[in-house]
Amino acid sequence: MATVVQYEQLGGPEVLEVVEVPDPAAPAGGVVVRVHAAGVNPIDGKLRSGGRPSGPFTGPRVPGGDAAGTIVEVGDGVDGWAVGDEVVVRGAKGAYATHLVADAAQLVRKPAEVSWEQAASIGIPVSTAYQALVSLGVAEGETLLIHGGSGAVGRAAVQLARRTGATVVATASPANHQRLRELGATPVAYGAGLLERLRAAAPQGYDLILDAVGTDEALETSFALVDDRSGIGTVVVGGRAAELGIQAWAGGNPVPLTAEQSALRDDAYGLVLDLIARGEFEVDIARTFPLAEAAEAARLVESGHPGGKVVLRP
Repeated sequence: MATVVQYEQLGGPEVLEVVEVPDPAAPAGGVVVRVHAAGVNPIDGKLRSGGRPSGPFTGPRVPGGDAAGTIVEVGDGVDGWAVGDEVVVRGAKGAYATHLVADAAQLVRKPAEVSWEQAASIGIPVSTAYQALVSLGVAEGETLLIHGGSGAVGRAAVQLARRTGATVVATASPANHQRLRELGATPVAYGAGLLERLRAAAPQGYDLILDAVGTDEALETSFALVDDRSGIGTVVVGGRAAELGIQAWAGGNPVPLTAEQSALRDDAYGLVLDLIARGEFEVDIARTFPLAEAAEAARLVESGHPGGKVVLRP
C-alpha cells in the first residue's frame, strides 16, 4: 500500500490526514515515482484553505506540486526512462505521497550531486523566479528590486538575477539580511520609512521590480520608484494586476501563462539543477518533516517565516 496526505474539506492544516491507498500503476506514457522528498509551498496552503479558488470537490485531494524520487515502474510507450532512474517531477500532482504517477514529459533527470531535499525544493520557487525575471527582461547593468527577498522565490530570484549581471536590492526582515548579502543582494528592511531606505540603497534608481509578497506597502513603494508600471511584475497578487496596470504571472492571475512563459518555467528545472550540481546555486533547507507530520510542516510554511524551504521525506 502507498501512503498519501489528503484532505476532503477546505480548512487549516488540521484537515490534512495521512491514509493508505492502493499502489498506483504506471499508465501508458507515464511512470510511477517512489517519492524521496516533496517540497511544501505556500500555494499548497492557499488551495487547501480556499484562499485560492480550486473548483468543487470530486473526492479527496492530495496536495503538493514539487517532488523528487526514483522511478519504480514504467508504462507502455515510455522511451528514455527506466526503473531506478532518479528524477525530479515538473508540475507534480499529489506530491505529498510515497508514490506518484507522472507523465514521462514531466521528468527531469536528477544529477547525483543534488540531494533529494534540494531537488524537491526548486520546482515552484525556481520556475516562478526564472520565468518572471526573463519576462521582465532583467539584464546586465540594470537595478532590480525584489520585494520579499528572503522567501524561496525571492532567494532564487536574487541568485538568478545576479547571474545576469543586474544589481539587486531585496526587502526582508533584518534577521534575513546577512543571508541576502551572501547571495549577492543589498538588503533593506520593510516597514515604516521603506521608500526612503530603498531610494538610499539605490541612488541610481530602479529599472525593474519583482513583487513576491503582495502587500500594499510593496505595491505603493513600487509605484513611487518607477514611472512605467510595465516594469513591475507580481507573482502573488495577479488578480489585481489589470486594475493596477502591472504585469503578473500566476498568483491568482486570471490570464494564463503564454506558451513561451510555460516553456521558461520548464527550462528552469534543468538550468538550476545543473547550477546546484556545480555549486553555483544554493538552496536553503529550513527543516524536513516525515510525511506523517505534514500538518506541522504546513503550519511552519504558513507562519510566513520558515527560514528556507520546508520539505517532506516520505
